[in-house]
Amino acid sequence: MKIGIVGAGWAGLAAAVEALALGADVTLFEATRTPGGRARALPATRPDGVPLRLDNGQHILIGAYRETLGLMHRLGVDPEQALLGTPLSLPYPDGSGLQTPAWAARWPAPLDAVAAILTARGWRWGERLALVRASLAWQGSGFACAPSLTVGELCSTLPARVMDELIEPLCVSALNLPAAQASGQVFLTVMRDALFGQGFGRWSASALLLPRDDLGALLPDAACRHLGERMRLGTRVTALQETASGWTLAGDGWTDTFDRVIWATAASPAASAIGDSSGVGAHDAQRRDWAATTRRLDFTAITTVYAWAPGAHLSAPMVALRCSPAAPAQFVFDRGQLRPDDASMQGVLAFVISASEGERDELQQRVLAQAAGQLGLSNLQAIQTVVEKRATFACTPALQRPASAIAPGLWAAGDYVDGPYPATLEGAVRSGLAAARLACAQ
Repeated sequence: MKIGIVGAGWAGLAAAVEALALGADVTLFEATRTPGGRARALPATRPDGVPLRLDNGQHILIGAYRETLGLMHRLGVDPEQALLGTPLSLPYPDGSGLQTPAWAARWPAPLDAVAAILTARGWRWGERLALVRASLAWQGSGFACAPSLTVGELCSTLPARVMDELIEPLCVSALNLPAAQASGQVFLTVMRDALFGQGFGRWSASALLLPRDDLGALLPDAACRHLGERMRLGTRVTALQETASGWTLAGDGWTDTFDRVIWATAASPAASAIGDSSGVGAHDAQRRDWAATTRRLDFTAITTVYAWAPGAHLSAPMVALRCSPAAPAQFVFDRGQLRPDDASMQGVLAFVISASEGERDELQQRVLAQAAGQLGLSNLQAIQTVVEKRATFACTPALQRPASAIAPGLWAAGDYVDGPYPATLEGAVRSGLAAARLACAQ
């Protein structure tokens, strides 16, 4: 079976690797010269002239992301070497916040998370027990709630400190929306897998996994080596047409035919391509309906501010920050601790603003002021600020997401495609694997 895949983000790469493993003749098209989509390497330069390889956004995985971690392992990337695994921990600069104690670090889920809750510094016992009771109630309900509920409504009985120091940061980092707007059901799915799911290897499901290297080295580079000449980087697909026997893809000066096609670009170009596609069959309405559903998705931005100061060193590789309109970053990552053997990374910090609003320069200045006020780092210099204006779809309650199946022989893959997860690397990989299996099964 000959399968064409359009888009070499994590969904497209996962689809190509899986389809190849299932015996298909695979060709993967990518318009740019750099695979990885919104999770790819980015060249940069420190203010003192030292070259760096950063990312177009700071990402984090958890131990429950078994499909992503399993795919890395299949491609020859050792997750335990590529990722720094830490027990569930959201410490603030003053030492307060949720942190799994060392004596519980290797306990199975959910005991490790319960230990973190019961020992959270700065929390009263009533606040700790309220979160434990809520978690057990979520488990008792099968981690299901009314589709219309927001995370804020789902957690309305929790104390303010628990909301401010745990639920809100978890919600905005996982769903890229504040609790008052985010889907309660999707949040429960993430909590189910993180607190009660099965981890990967020696990691608990709730373990936080921070990339030691740039995201290109984490999966895209290995996938490209695995696929070899089946990758066509720098090749833009400009036309999709259904034929009597399959599908035709075309670009500038080339045309190729396939039995099956998996469209794995971002949502907006996917909607345009599918909506504008033509065919000889009776599936025009299906393609238009799919494109219309995709166009109705709203999107939210993520901003990553990279900054550097000689000797800058945080108390942990990842630290939570007090967030407000004047201090917009929710988390900061110490890239030097992730790469202690790399002199160029020492003193490099990555500040993440989920659900960001505002202009690049203004956000950058606010973050530098926030670092001075909350971290005592008044000598930070900006390296680069990356704004992904359409980083994730807005994961709101009762959201209708486009299906994976578009028309006979045509599937979509991407973190926005219908599924249980929000816009995460795991959601992208799962959608790619599922599309490949469906394409190869028919």
